[in-house]
Amino acid sequence: MSVDEGEMAGAYSTGEVNAMRLRAAVGLAAVALSIGFGAGQGQGPARADGYVPDEATAAKIAEAVLTPKYGEKQVESERPFHAELAGDTWTVTGTMHCPAGKACVGGVAKVRISATDARILSMTHGK
Repeated sequence: MSVDEGEMAGAYSTGEVNAMRLRAAVGLAAVALSIGFGAGQGQGPARADGYVPDEATAAKIAEAVLTPKYGEKQVESERPFHAELAGDTWTVTGTMHCPAGKACVGGVAKVRISATDARILSMTHGK
Protein backbone atom coordinates (compact mmCIF):
# COMPACT_ATOMS: atom_id res chain seq x y z
CA MET A 1 0.00 0.00 0.00
CA SER A 2 1.49 3.32 -0.95
CA VAL A 3 0.68 6.77 0.27
CA ASP A 4 1.13 9.68 -2.09
CA GLU A 5 2.80 12.85 -0.88
CA GLY A 6 -0.52 14.73 -0.88
CA GLU A 7 -1.98 12.30 1.65
CA MET A 8 1.25 12.35 3.68
CA ALA A 9 1.29 16.15 3.71
CA GLY A 10 -2.20 16.19 5.18
CA ALA A 11 -1.26 13.83 8.00
CA TYR A 12 2.16 15.28 8.82
CA SER A 13 3.74 18.71 8.84
CA THR A 14 6.52 19.49 6.37
CA GLY A 15 9.03 19.33 9.21
CA GLU A 16 7.79 15.89 10.26
CA VAL A 17 7.96 14.60 6.67
CA ASN A 18 11.51 15.94 6.27
CA ALA A 19 12.51 14.38 9.60
CA MET A 20 11.10 11.02 8.47
CA ARG A 21 13.00 11.25 5.18
CA LEU A 22 16.23 12.11 6.99
CA ARG A 23 15.77 9.18 9.39
CA ALA A 24 15.12 6.85 6.46
CA ALA A 25 18.24 8.00 4.60
CA VAL A 26 20.42 7.74 7.69
CA GLY A 27 18.97 4.30 8.41
CA LEU A 28 19.75 3.09 4.89
CA ALA A 29 23.28 4.47 5.14
CA ALA A 30 23.75 2.75 8.51
CA VAL A 31 22.59 -0.58 7.07
CA ALA A 32 24.92 -0.21 4.09
CA LEU A 33 27.85 0.63 6.34
CA SER A 34 27.10 -2.21 8.77
CA ILE A 35 27.05 -4.67 5.87
CA GLY A 36 30.41 -3.32 4.75
CA PHE A 37 31.87 -3.49 8.25
CA GLY A 38 30.48 -6.98 8.82
CA ALA A 39 31.99 -8.33 5.62
CA GLY A 40 35.50 -7.38 6.70
CA GLN A 41 35.05 -8.11 10.40
CA GLY A 42 38.39 -8.77 12.06
CA GLN A 43 40.27 -7.79 8.93
CA GLY A 44 40.36 -4.00 9.28
CA PRO A 45 39.00 -1.65 6.60
CA ALA A 46 37.53 -3.29 3.51
CA ARG A 47 39.79 -1.12 1.34
CA ALA A 48 43.24 0.29 1.90
CA ASP A 49 41.94 3.67 0.68
CA GLY A 50 38.93 3.70 3.05
CA TYR A 51 35.20 3.40 2.51
CA VAL A 52 35.02 6.53 0.34
CA PRO A 53 37.76 5.89 -2.23
CA ASP A 54 36.88 8.46 -4.91
CA GLU A 55 35.03 11.64 -5.87
CA ALA A 56 32.05 9.78 -7.36
CA THR A 57 31.42 7.84 -4.13
CA ALA A 58 31.74 11.00 -2.02
CA ALA A 59 29.24 12.83 -4.27
CA LYS A 60 26.70 9.96 -4.03
CA ILE A 61 26.94 9.91 -0.24
CA ALA A 62 26.50 13.69 -0.12
CA GLU A 63 23.40 13.54 -2.33
CA ALA A 64 21.96 10.74 -0.16
CA VAL A 65 22.16 12.85 3.01
CA LEU A 66 21.20 16.15 1.37
CA THR A 67 18.01 14.92 -0.32
CA PRO A 68 15.94 14.29 2.84
CA LYS A 69 16.99 17.65 4.29
CA TYR A 70 16.70 19.93 1.22
CA GLY A 71 14.54 17.92 -1.21
CA GLU A 72 15.20 16.22 -4.53
CA LYS A 73 14.45 19.39 -6.53
CA GLN A 74 17.09 21.46 -4.67
CA VAL A 75 19.70 18.68 -4.84
CA GLU A 76 19.03 18.14 -8.54
CA SER A 77 19.44 21.88 -9.20
CA GLU A 78 22.97 21.79 -7.73
CA ARG A 79 24.28 18.91 -9.84
CA PRO A 80 26.99 18.17 -10.68
CA PHE A 81 28.52 17.84 -7.22
CA HIS A 82 32.30 18.11 -6.94
CA ALA A 83 34.50 16.59 -4.27
CA GLU A 84 38.01 17.42 -3.11
CA LEU A 85 40.07 15.24 -0.80
CA ALA A 86 42.23 16.95 1.86
CA GLY A 87 43.88 14.51 4.23
CA ASP A 88 41.18 11.95 5.03
CA THR A 89 38.22 14.31 4.50
CA TRP A 90 36.19 14.74 1.34
CA THR A 91 34.53 18.15 0.90
CA VAL A 92 31.62 17.89 -1.53
CA THR A 93 30.01 21.05 -2.92
CA GLY A 94 27.13 21.67 -5.28
CA THR A 95 27.29 23.78 -8.43
CA MET A 96 25.56 27.14 -8.70
CA HIS A 97 24.11 27.66 -12.17
CA CYS A 98 23.94 31.40 -12.97
CA PRO A 99 22.12 32.82 -15.98
CA ALA A 100 24.54 34.32 -18.51
CA GLY A 101 25.40 37.90 -17.67
CA LYS A 102 23.52 37.88 -14.36
CA ALA A 103 24.78 37.75 -10.81
CA CYS A 104 24.01 34.66 -8.77
CA VAL A 105 22.01 34.90 -5.60
CA GLY A 106 22.04 32.10 -3.06
CA GLY A 107 24.45 29.36 -2.12
CA VAL A 108 25.19 25.69 -2.54
CA ALA A 109 25.33 22.61 -0.35
CA LYS A 110 28.58 21.58 1.31
CA VAL A 111 29.12 18.19 2.94
CA ARG A 112 32.30 17.00 4.67
CA ILE A 113 32.75 13.22 4.73
CA SER A 114 35.40 11.02 6.35
CA ALA A 115 37.17 9.07 3.59
CA THR A 116 38.20 6.46 6.16
CA ASP A 117 34.81 5.45 7.58
CA ALA A 118 32.20 7.46 5.58
CA ARG A 119 30.99 9.48 8.60
CA ILE A 120 29.24 12.76 7.80
CA LEU A 121 31.41 15.37 9.55
CA SER A 122 29.26 18.37 8.62
CA MET A 123 26.46 19.40 6.28
CA THR A 124 25.61 23.03 5.48
CA HIS A 125 23.94 25.07 2.77
CA GLY A 126 24.86 28.64 1.81
CA LYS A 127 22.22 31.31 1.43
